[in-house]
Amino acid sequence: MILGPIIDLSHPLRTGMPVYPGDPEVVVSPAATVADDGYNVSHVTMGSQSGTHVDAPFHFLDDGARIDAMALAMFLAPAVVADVRHVGARQPIRWEDLAPIAGKLTAGRIVLLHTGWSASWGTDAYFDHPYLDGGAAAALVAAGIRTIGIDAASIDETVATAQHPSGFAAHHALLGAGCAVVENLTNLAAIDFPDPVVSVLPLRLADADGAPVRAVAFRCAAPA
Repeated sequence: MILGPIIDLSHPLRTGMPVYPGDPEVVVSPAATVADDGYNVSHVTMGSQSGTHVDAPFHFLDDGARIDAMALAMFLAPAVVADVRHVGARQPIRWEDLAPIAGKLTAGRIVLLHTGWSASWGTDAYFDHPYLDGGAAAALVAAGIRTIGIDAASIDETVATAQHPSGFAAHHALLGAGCAVVENLTNLAAIDFPDPVVSVLPLRLADADGAPVRAVAFRCAAPA
């Protein structure tokens, strides 16, 4: 049984919303209207990595799992929130920054990195977010974590150049191990209760590199 409210961790999808540099823009427009057709239908154009979304291994690896082939248990599980709001702009989140949650890093949990950067959504500063160090990403994998989320544009540093300075180290460490990466989360501060359950179930886009999600967190009663 769900106790208390369901916390929405997703940004709304709308025309003109922020996208990763170079990604397709999001456009939502009327395809049919009640006035003209007797019903409303929207025409939606966007990339697979739009808004709050999940990356599948195929995002970086041609032989990696596609989003519709990944185990659903990876997207609905108990979670732990790592408060890393002390990490500054364009600075790495290192393993020592995750020390407060080290005892909760058990297989099957979802880890959410709370940078606080979602407060800058819609501004240029949003892309100056902290990012996960490649070594810390590898340590999470070694601890048995298979789903990692962040309230920022990317798990790696966002850069405008084609040649990424770190080689997308966190993406490669995580996706190379078959993990799921959740990006553009928001409202993580509202998870003010212990042992949340988080759902980041993606759209079932066939053979895709990722998909948008309606991410939520809630609290469950212990079984009787």
